[in-house]
Amino acid sequence: MAFVPAARHLLRAKDLADARYFEPLEVDDMARAAGLSRAHFSREFRRAFGESPHAYLLTRRLERAAALLRVTDRSVAGICLSVGLQGIGSFTTSFTRTYGMSPTAYRAKFPPAGTHALVPACIVHAHGRPQHRTFREDSADGAG
Repeated sequence: MAFVPAARHLLRAKDLADARYFEPLEVDDMARAAGLSRAHFSREFRRAFGESPHAYLLTRRLERAAALLRVTDRSVAGICLSVGLQGIGSFTTSFTRTYGMSPTAYRAKFPPAGTHALVPACIVHAHGRPQHRTFREDSADGAG
């Protein structure tokens, strides 16, 4: 069996956090993905990436929350839950610490795109529809 560098195992855990941040993912899950004990994984992750696994996962979640605040009109509580965080209070505290303002204030800095759009809404709706045909629309006679 070939030697596999420890960093590759850590990258598996980092990829897991990037791909499944919205799930109830814990450091234990990341350590399992890396094939290491929790303590050893946490030490090696911090040494390799400069931050704890928990901080990395929280950062991914907050980055996604910030993107959703900018481009959607979903509630702050809904966004909090959709990025895998459980409590609105801790979400607001972490978000404010990271971005220097509350989620609501952050959203206010990014008004809806509709206020800037110069394209009529009917054109936006017509061209925003899916362009690919779906079930049984591929043939002219409708026969599949």
